[in-house]
Amino acid sequence: MAAQMTAAVLHGREDLRIEQVPMPRAGPGEMIIRVAAALTCGTDLKIYRRGYHARMLKPPIAFGHELAGTVYEVGRGVSPFRAGDRVVALNSAPCGQCYFCRRDQENLCDDLLFNNGAYAEYLRVPARIVARNTLLIPDGIPLEHAAMTEPLACVVRGLDECQARGGDTVAVIGAGPIGLMFMHVAHLAGLHVIAVVKHDEQVAAARTFGASSVVKITAVPDPVAAVRALTPGSRGVDLAIEAVAIPQTWQWAVEMVRKGGTVNFFGGCAAGTKVELDTNRLHYSSITLRASFHHTPAAARRAFDLIVSGRFRCSETITGRAPLTDLVQVFHRLVQGTGDIKTAIIP
Repeated sequence: MAAQMTAAVLHGREDLRIEQVPMPRAGPGEMIIRVAAALTCGTDLKIYRRGYHARMLKPPIAFGHELAGTVYEVGRGVSPFRAGDRVVALNSAPCGQCYFCRRDQENLCDDLLFNNGAYAEYLRVPARIVARNTLLIPDGIPLEHAAMTEPLACVVRGLDECQARGGDTVAVIGAGPIGLMFMHVAHLAGLHVIAVVKHDEQVAAARTFGASSVVKITAVPDPVAAVRALTPGSRGVDLAIEAVAIPQTWQWAVEMVRKGGTVNFFGGCAAGTKVELDTNRLHYSSITLRASFHHTPAAARRAFDLIVSGRFRCSETITGRAPLTDLVQVFHRLVQGTGDIKTAIIP
């Protein structure tokens, strides 16, 4: 009988099961990681609630994509890594040859290879990810901290694409894990951060991660006016980052920016969602609208450097820990909005 391991498998909308599945083996160029920590995230929560992800997975499928661990087995031809190495493997790798890869837009690669299954005892890493998007973790860096590389890479790229200048004012709408990461990375980049949050406990979290001002939407009659009031002459912010993924907050982001400002629709709404925007405001105020999706190998390395250098507040981001067998209960709590910022799942 083939060896078995414990893993989380997503079968559909809010249908996550802890199962015994076959233990993976490493083929040529591949490797098997013994998972030390896999982190919960907003994307996984959206996938759990919707039951699918348009680009990354369709059920039934192994679940989870933020992890770090130690190399358990290497396949033929793998030279940079060996058994026992501490590594973080990103959840994707581009082909490096298509039109988009040649234009430094590897996040839009025509053949972007995704890998899921972090909520498990072991994970098989495809050869392309081994070669292009697996990083050796220095001694002294907690593995659960290194597991944060993937979401942080998405944030690093998202902020880069906005081309903000030091001293600019940015409104970050949403104080989930990604929103808090945007606040912190923007603060580290020298931006003045206004956080737009919903819950009481998010006020303190936003300040911890770099927000100098916080607007709690349930405490003000008009969140847009409240944000604009925090800027000179109520002109609006230089940059608004939407990290909630609902039409209302997409509209708020457009109304919060100044003339000539930039909006980044980072939160991905459900497939088929429509949003109404004021075309006169967009045109006559010369507002730049953009959306950021995923990460690139370069962004992953910059994010990894933020973690390894100690500049990013990893300890404050991982606020809970649970065994793999409790994963379903962890997601139930996340759905109710009472969960931690990030929970490290320890197989």
